[in-house]
Amino acid sequence: MPTQFRRYELLLPTNFNDGSTVPQKLLGQTLRELRKHFGSISAETQQIEGQWEYRGKLHRDLNVRLFVDVPDTAENRQFFIDFKERLKERFQQIDIWLTSYLVEVI
Repeated sequence: MPTQFRRYELLLPTNFNDGSTVPQKLLGQTLRELRKHFGSISAETQQIEGQWEYRGKLHRDLNVRLFVDVPDTAENRQFFIDFKERLKERFQQIDIWLTSYLVEVI
């Protein structure tokens, strides 16, 4: 098993930009897709509060964090680039915060 992994972290909103609640089934669908593709997924159950400005308007979010540790390959990076675009549509967001960093599994 390779020991060099990359962690991809996603902050997913619990509310759409209009303030209405994101249905749990959309979060569940996202978890299932990542688990099916990579074999595992982790999620934090507490909500993470975020504030950001876009075009002079303040947005406040309550988010959940998902993370997946995968082999550090160009194919996996491209998967997440494409997946982010699908999530922006699914969650009706201007943007989805997606970060990655190297992880060494010992």
